[in-house]
Amino acid sequence: MNRIPPAFPAHAPLRIAINGYGRIGRCVLRALHELGLNDLIEVVAINEPSDLATMAYLSQFDSTHGIFPGTVQAGEACLRVNGREIAVTHETRPEAVDWAAMGIDLLLECSGRYGSRAQFQRFIDAGCPRLLVSHPGESAEDVDYTIVYGVNQNGVPADAAIVSNASCTTNASIPVLAALDQEYGVRHVFLTTLHSVMNDQPLIDGYHHNDLRRTRSAMQSIVPVATGLAQGVERLLPQLRGKVQAKAIRVPILNVSAIDLMLQLTCDVSAAQLNTTLHELSVRSPGLVGYSNHPHASIDFNHNPNSVVIDGSQTRTNGDGFANLFLWFDNEWGFANRMLDATQAWAAKFHPAAQAVAD
Repeated sequence: MNRIPPAFPAHAPLRIAINGYGRIGRCVLRALHELGLNDLIEVVAINEPSDLATMAYLSQFDSTHGIFPGTVQAGEACLRVNGREIAVTHETRPEAVDWAAMGIDLLLECSGRYGSRAQFQRFIDAGCPRLLVSHPGESAEDVDYTIVYGVNQNGVPADAAIVSNASCTTNASIPVLAALDQEYGVRHVFLTTLHSVMNDQPLIDGYHHNDLRRTRSAMQSIVPVATGLAQGVERLLPQLRGKVQAKAIRVPILNVSAIDLMLQLTCDVSAAQLNTTLHELSVRSPGLVGYSNHPHASIDFNHNPNSVVIDGSQTRTNGDGFANLFLWFDNEWGFANRMLDATQAWAAKFHPAAQAVAD
């Protein structure tokens, strides 16, 4: 871990920057304003290769989450969001940005382009004091800690330099699996993620990926893709190591995903008992875990800030401890909200103003 520089004064907001202003980067900025956190957390800089006019336009008008509830304008080398200026650079390499000159406390790496320790270290070596990554590291050793907010955020070390916010699917599945393992014991897990389309898929067949399935039109097919979800679950819940399998399927919708969760518990349990346990989990975890028995479709969860919403109407059991659950999650908005939660949880360890809020 790297030495952490002195924190900012107690009355200063946490100063953050965003590297990569795509779906997650823009949702993080928007969530900051929708939650009214912009006086506690200040975005002082964004690094994004795209041009300012396009950045401003896509911030203001969003096909998935609607029109920004405020104003976004392109200024002179800056975005002006609700009257506040955010410096903008357009570099493609971490070393090309003078992170130290920005005086930031934390960088949110939202480009998805980096996965190894050596790649993350490039930001640190370029003057960034701390890095919160919007995806898992390639291995557990690539980051100092992985946060799944609501499960282990209090354990993040104050002197960590590189922290992962895991993945949207990990944030959706871990709270449920942890609760069921504690209550009943888990023997085996099989997760199938039904994930909305992503930018690594083409609208029509094209040369987009070395995975041949991802060369096919995203809006015309259901497309199986590789996933590291099983490894992500086992990193966070090591007691389940060797017990977890997962696969992922992309489905032709813009947003909101689901997990079809098959598991074998160590004891027989009825669907009603499972739903009681899961409902109690939602009561203990407001804003993170939701529960509903309504006859839902995916669109019902667009712009939902929870990490996961358990669909109790789909809970099934079949004897010998076998159970089937169905979990909904907004893979963009829920995850962006967790990025901000993780930011505050980590900042409470090193930043006086954040510590005061936590206390």
